Amino acid sequence: MESRNKLVAAAGRAIMDLMQSEWEPLSHWELDQRLDRAVEEMLEADIMAQGQSSSVFIQVSPTEGSVPSQLTPESGPPVNESVSGHRAQLPDPTDGHPAVKYVTNLLQSSSTNQNKNRLSGRARLSLSHTVLLSLTLLSKRISYRNVSSSFHLEKGNIHRIFSSFCERVTALQDQLIQWPTGQGAVHLVPFSSWLARNEGLEERGLPHVLGVLGDTRIPIRILTARQDCESDAPDAKRLKTDPHPDSWLNLELVCNSEGRFIYYHISKGSEKNRGSALVERLQQNPEMVPPGTCLIARVGYPLTAQILTPFATGQSPQENLYNRVVATHLGRFEQVVADLKQRFLKLTYLDMGNFERAKAVVLTACILNNAFLDMGDVTKGLVEKTTTEDVEEVKDDAEGVKMRDTVVNLLYSGLETGTS
Repeated sequence: MESRNKLVAAAGRAIMDLMQSEWEPLSHWELDQRLDRAVEEMLEADIMAQGQSSSVFIQVSPTEGSVPSQLTPESGPPVNESVSGHRAQLPDPTDGHPAVKYVTNLLQSSSTNQNKNRLSGRARLSLSHTVLLSLTLLSKRISYRNVSSSFHLEKGNIHRIFSSFCERVTALQDQLIQWPTGQGAVHLVPFSSWLARNEGLEERGLPHVLGVLGDTRIPIRILTARQDCESDAPDAKRLKTDPHPDSWLNLELVCNSEGRFIYYHISKGSEKNRGSALVERLQQNPEMVPPGTCLIARVGYPLTAQILTPFATGQSPQENLYNRVVATHLGRFEQVVADLKQRFLKLTYLDMGNFERAKAVVLTACILNNAFLDMGDVTKGLVEKTTTEDVEEVKDDAEGVKMRDTVVNLLYSGLETGTS
């Protein structure tokens, strides 16, 4: 008991020193969180010093496909230096593990990484082991502390290795997340499956769908801002259950019919204006959405001639019919997002309070999602029930209203003539 009290006292002093060095006041909740983490780390270090830790080698499960979400702990030699400092024989993690091998080859083939087969620093891992370690972190809900114990690396080195991996993957974003142009735009889907029986509607103006636009939240840890602590309001002290305005990232995506991401935008949770960045880009480059095609987005996104959204509430049979058709496309987007989060469970919650680092991890997952689709990997996630959110009113563009009315009338005319 006395030993634990000493550990708690030491942890408290360390946190007070950190507070003084950063000159950043902490809420009681954040102070408790840091204190708990410090105590856990000290207790773990004490156990490690007593030689009670076990050697575990985390590797890709040799099941069919060997997808990253199937990384499981198995017994075996340590990946790096052991606790005693002796280097163990490192097995090649690419043997029998297509996921690790594919990403390793992808990074090796990149011109910017051809001369970076090893990481600098005290813990030197080969590129393939770097990929294995990083995919382990991405695909499982596992902390740096657990990976540190399994790979016999210090947590500081784990952090640097993973950050370096994310930097190298994000350098491939223009290669793997591409807006379709020319022959790349062939992945179009009919606005409605009824076109299979009446392509005349397409000739009269019913567009094909180039992609579906939507967003999802990625929870992150965030430090309490100074202004929250210094507020004179009586309720300035934020309750533990109250969400911070920036306790998540907004991940905005456009996916095509194959589930590939062709566009992304990552912003802080406090930032609103859904789709504004993409709308501005489309205005500057209208050829991105050729005539006869459109994007589908849900309520809350701008309605334009290139982005069609549903009616907030259908007021007529025509509008209800249109909403049901749009809902089928939006459902495809929800499935793609569920697959992404199932493949990379780390997106369930990013335990980091730095926006840029969290953004790099999210972008890495999006890029690798396309990479694994290229290698034929299929992962099916469970679509979460969508909750009703407060949607800010968006002013409809006149051309968008005209385009949507045209589509509504075409769909209903096909239904009335019995060709749909």
